[in-house]
Amino acid sequence: MSTTDAAVLTFTKLVVDDLDAMRDYYCAVFGLHPGTREQFEDGVGGEPIDEIALVANPGDPFGALSLLKFEARSSTGRDELILGFTTPDLDGLIERVRKHGGTLLGEVKEMPSHGIRVAFARDPEGHLSELVELQT
Repeated sequence: MSTTDAAVLTFTKLVVDDLDAMRDYYCAVFGLHPGTREQFEDGVGGEPIDEIALVANPGDPFGALSLLKFEARSSTGRDELILGFTTPDLDGLIERVRKHGGTLLGEVKEMPSHGIRVAFARDPEGHLSELVELQT
């Protein structure tokens, strides 16, 4: 495959049960900003959806993370996706996770051979996030 044919990962969609609560969580914890919110009657495979785009900077035209709710059903299984976030302050990020209803899974892992510290957390609906601090 040539580089002109290569696909580029540009966004992630997370299926959630409570759009508003999960919007508030991801904005408060990770500093994202609400973008557009749209409902589509024939959204995914003909199923109606409600979707909120979260952007890194207000006014960005494209969401870095979109939260998607299937109108006629609850979300699928947990652990179907792990969201990865990097931060210069892992301890501060963990504090925000807990403050906004998330939970830490285990202890922070110090990985000096990789130059990182790593933690895993669940949001209030149970979705996984990997939290990475790059060490200098």
